[in-house]
Amino acid sequence: MKFIAEIDVMPHKALLDPQGKAVTGSMKNLGLPEIGNVRIGKHIQLEIEAANEAAAREKVDKACKELLANPIMEGYAFTLVQG
Repeated sequence: MKFIAEIDVMPHKALLDPQGKAVTGSMKNLGLPEIGNVRIGKHIQLEIEAANEAAAREKVDKACKELLANPIMEGYAFTLVQG
């Protein structure tokens, strides 16, 4: 079976996000001071071949833990749909 995973990787809230801070500052320059606390991360889409949804979830989780996210600095969440 084929599954599609949509993964969001974001810096931990306790860590400084320099890109987010720069964008937050730029919002004021654009006349949008009501937008604040911007956090910038990554969005990743994967296709997975697996026997079932549980096996696909295990594969995506392993990919995130071992390659796509740095667990020291980032957290991740994903959704999985049959494709």
